[in-house]
Amino acid sequence: MRPGVEVVGLYVRDQDEALAFYVDQLGFRVHTDARNGDYRWLTVQLPDQPSFQLGLFLPGPPVHDAATAQALQALVAKGAMPPLVLTVDDCRAAHAQMQARGVEFTQEPVERYGSVDASFRDPSGNGWKLVQARG
Repeated sequence: MRPGVEVVGLYVRDQDEALAFYVDQLGFRVHTDARNGDYRWLTVQLPDQPSFQLGLFLPGPPVHDAATAQALQALVAKGAMPPLVLTVDDCRAAHAQMQARGVEFTQEPVERYGSVDASFRDPSGNGWKLVQARG
């Protein structure tokens, strides 16, 4: 058995909105979109990273009761969840490309710690760091 992380999940307020953002604006592709009643298992992945999936999950049944789902939605909307990191070869070029596709950045590219990084949030409030890989 080879252990490994295959799926990391994000809570989103609307799965269709999240899907459009991650596919159309960030360049992910759909890996799995399966439904079981009201529950939807939705994952996306980067084309160059096929062993990893990002789950776009809606808080609620069968995992959460209504009060917990509402609290989770509020935390995500405030940007209270830990940020994710997307590495790129050229942060400034990726920033310009993503901005042209409608991604709204909360921090423009800045040089620090021997690299360049920028920040943005998805439509649900999840924070991302766009970080230039060190060469």
